[in-house]
Amino acid sequence: MVRVGIIGGSGYTGGELLRLLLLHPEVEITQVTSREYAGEYLFRIHSNLRGLTNLQFDKPDLSKTIRLCDLVFLSTPHGVSSKLTPQLLDSGLKVIDLSADFRLRNPEDYPRWYGWSHPNPDLLKKAVYGLPELHREEIRKAQLIACPGCMAIVTILALAPIIKANLVEKEKIVADVKIGSSGAGAKPTRSTHHSERFGVVRPYKPTGHRHTAEIEQELSLISKSSIKVSMSAHAVNIVRGILSTVHAFLTEKIDIATLWKTYRSFYQNEPFIRLIRDRKGLYRLPDPKIVVGSNFCDIGFEIDNHTNRLVVLGAIDNLIKGAAGTAVQNMNILLGIDEKTGLNQLALHPM
Repeated sequence: MVRVGIIGGSGYTGGELLRLLLLHPEVEITQVTSREYAGEYLFRIHSNLRGLTNLQFDKPDLSKTIRLCDLVFLSTPHGVSSKLTPQLLDSGLKVIDLSADFRLRNPEDYPRWYGWSHPNPDLLKKAVYGLPELHREEIRKAQLIACPGCMAIVTILALAPIIKANLVEKEKIVADVKIGSSGAGAKPTRSTHHSERFGVVRPYKPTGHRHTAEIEQELSLISKSSIKVSMSAHAVNIVRGILSTVHAFLTEKIDIATLWKTYRSFYQNEPFIRLIRDRKGLYRLPDPKIVVGSNFCDIGFEIDNHTNRLVVLGAIDNLIKGAAGTAVQNMNILLGIDEKTGLNQLALHPM
């Protein structure tokens, strides 16, 4: 059994990590920390865990974490994990960070996109971007894994095959992303208050969203040239899920069969990628509703021959494939076990 800790386990992502790890056959949760809820039972905050564990939240104490754990998930606010990680790495622990602190390879990107200078820029070279579909072999050997942002994951996965195949213009890519309320985290604000949040399609970041940096970084690596993405984010009236509708312009006339071949070739051995473009049924293209609770990323596409536009749609559960599920998938790869372990849940429907 691998001894696992979660630093910052009281939020939605921490709760989903706990739900997945409590039933995982290869790990034992030995510590879960929270400043606010130290001493409280986990199930008092994450009520769905009642009857599964009698663990209590521990106050943050890195010396205790190092003593009790072999691997640590960091589910802390942006800017916190970069201060904790050096000591954890020096002690020999494996670290899987769910914040943004190690996602970007260039330290100069942090002032631009996050408004602060990185305190440990040398560690950015050591961190592996934790998207298994792109970096599986690097993840196997990593000590520090930086899990992607939820909107970045789905948009990168939607675009990666066509970028690799050089099928679209590199500076005319638009990602229109819609996300559920859980993406705002567990701490309430006026904008997440029910009377303000219910029934909305609220454009909250039409330009300059932070996840743009990750998307451009990873797609540029695939392309081996600069990729520019214009991203707009909207809050919509669902609790969980993301739909990324990507508009790109083809460099040549292609047909649907070519797209199928391109996507199937790129994702043929990926256990959590499903290609959806059906002629029958209610859900003929990706929809967040049919991935909620699962680690799947559904991808579909259409060609607009009128303007030579390619529309690619990607759907995930922002808390699973967009966060805790990918973190556990990374852990499985790191431990050398079947990466589907603990992640074989089907989506809930109806939801």
